[in-house]
Amino acid sequence: MPPKSLVLGSLAIQAPPPTGHTVHVDASVCHNISLFKELLNEYRRLDDAIPMRLNRTTAQFRDRDRLGTGSKGSVQDQACTHLWKELVENWRKRTEIVTYCVNVLDRSLEERRAALGQSQGDPATQRRIQGELFSEETKKNHIHNELVVDTIVRKRTRAVFSARCRGFQPPSSDAEARKWWDAASARP
Repeated sequence: MPPKSLVLGSLAIQAPPPTGHTVHVDASVCHNISLFKELLNEYRRLDDAIPMRLNRTTAQFRDRDRLGTGSKGSVQDQACTHLWKELVENWRKRTEIVTYCVNVLDRSLEERRAALGQSQGDPATQRRIQGELFSEETKKNHIHNELVVDTIVRKRTRAVFSARCRGFQPPSSDAEARKWWDAASARP
């Protein structure tokens, strides 16, 4: 769920996400399309502000380097690696949320179909259940379409990221990061 108090202004975009902030998604979020989309929009803020985040992250690593607390490697490489890790974690969480909600709605559809099969004699009940089935199918399609939208968002984000972090490649030891890199690089 989104935070109760909203951070406004440039701080809302520039501030790093709260460390350890966990969003608990339950079936009610999946059944409420508005709430679901609001949640995904929160997760997409990092992608939407990628140029600014790259600037801020580079500045943070430059300050660390100036103070002598930085790691080895160039400031740009450190910033790109750090931001890439944030992106991968964010993409993974979004995909988990969408997949979870698709599964929730699949179970709901199965329950409705079973109820429809059991209500053979009552036309009013059948119409009500058929309406519920249609509604659940529509929700599932909306949520499933978010996977396609997410693919587009990741490709756009990776293009911006690659333009600023020329030559960056995720470490070969990080299989998940490589998977996301390759998926965001793939042509449709």
